[in-house]
Amino acid sequence: MDARLRRRLEMAERVRDFLRAHPTDGVAEGAALARLEELVARAEVLASQQLAGIVAARAATEVRAGVRRALRSRLLHYLSAVGQAAANENAELGQEFRLPRVGPNQAFVTMARGMLEKATANKDLFVKRGMSETLLTDIDATIKSFEHTLEATRTGRRDHVGASADLRAVMAEVSEQVKVLDGVVRYRFGDNAELMGAWASAHSVVGPFRSRSTPPASPVDPGAGGETPQEVKAA
Repeated sequence: MDARLRRRLEMAERVRDFLRAHPTDGVAEGAALARLEELVARAEVLASQQLAGIVAARAATEVRAGVRRALRSRLLHYLSAVGQAAANENAELGQEFRLPRVGPNQAFVTMARGMLEKATANKDLFVKRGMSETLLTDIDATIKSFEHTLEATRTGRRDHVGASADLRAVMAEVSEQVKVLDGVVRYRFGDNAELMGAWASAHSVVGPFRSRSTPPASPVDPGAGGETPQEVKAA
């Protein structure tokens, strides 16, 4: 959740707590508070979903980095070496079994799948040239693990984006509801200075403060020869 939405949600929670501590007798006013409570609860759920999406995407990215290293530096490195040796009997294989470069994830998967399929089609020759009979199975399983992390990242991002959009819509409605409740509080407690002070603190949205910049110097009058006019003292 970005800082602006987080501050607005925290404000809504303070407003809810204030009105719970200082209830009114009006039915409509109670309904207004109940609606705010529903919106706050929904916003809290969405905020959790948003965070979960971010965490899932980051975790999948970290796992994928390890899987990719293992796939390229161990399994495909071995397969590439065997493929180069097999090219002595089948020259076409030499170009097919160069290690995939470090690049986009999907391009890497495509190249790895291509190497696996070609090696499977020439399995007898590769085994003859020193390939372990379990290597192709291990490569296939590792590629599937890599693809799983890609899907996990996409799912996490979708969850994050979807929750973010819903959260912005809910917080917009929260802001409208707080305006209604501000009217309620002013109507019910406007003559109580202490409560109104507490209310002002509860429904304020604290944000980053900017220091005032030094005002720019007065512009020089181009007709004064480029000099700042000086005060003329009486003789």
